Amino acid sequence: MNYNLINDYHIAVPTAFYSDEALNIQDTINHILYLQDLGVRSVLVCGSTGEQHSLTLQEKISILNAIEKEARIKNDFEIIFGVASIRQKEAILLAENINSSTKISGVLLGFPPYILPSQKEAVIYVEKISQTLDKPIIIYNNPMRTGFNLSTDSLLELLQKANIIGLKEAGDHTRIRDLNGITKNIYIYAGGEVDLKEKIDLGFNRLSSIAGNLYPLEIEKWFTSLLNGLNQDFAHQNELDKLLKDSLLVCLKKEISDKEHLSMGRPRSPLGNE
Repeated sequence: MNYNLINDYHIAVPTAFYSDEALNIQDTINHILYLQDLGVRSVLVCGSTGEQHSLTLQEKISILNAIEKEARIKNDFEIIFGVASIRQKEAILLAENINSSTKISGVLLGFPPYILPSQKEAVIYVEKISQTLDKPIIIYNNPMRTGFNLSTDSLLELLQKANIIGLKEAGDHTRIRDLNGITKNIYIYAGGEVDLKEKIDLGFNRLSSIAGNLYPLEIEKWFTSLLNGLNQDFAHQNELDKLLKDSLLVCLKKEISDKEHLSMGRPRSPLGNE
């Protein structure tokens, strides 16, 4: 089977919550539909921006089921779903549900936070979950958030799996140079817009965007221009700097709510504590 994700740009969408921190599935989906109507072709659901580690397994499955039932989502709209858990069994259960979904195109597979698996344990974790999925997988390495850093040797081992097609690297982005010699064509995703030009110069060729929630087409146009070798500044850089300076998710959700007349709510505490 040929595993692939067509779009080189997706937007990592936040998860909406009510004031009591209960899951607001409808406005989570309404934001996705808003982006789709603007011409966005791909989103990531339940990633870091979606506060995945604050969500229970059942909440994630509830979001997944709601997406599956949403008739307004177009057939060619690519949805990537985040999978990561301290409990490997829960990650596998979520992966099994994703695998039966007709609306989910691929998976962003992250590592367990806090527990610091060995390289061998982490490789087996990925292998067990990937065996459950007949969909393309992007490995997500984010040592600042998880405390675990996938080694280059472990990554190269995992890239031998047919359905592992890419890497979202939020750690040492200079190690992308070490992947230049591999024969398999892989996608390297930048996580967010910080240092984007430098990352593209190193070999990053795809973007998992955060600012695209507010500037969806503008960010895509800027990213495409950088890929094509044009050294351009982002037209809304001042606004973007302000967003990144403050509590990111609090500001992001407020801006989305105001712009789209939705109730994205605040992040789950302690995020957003005042």
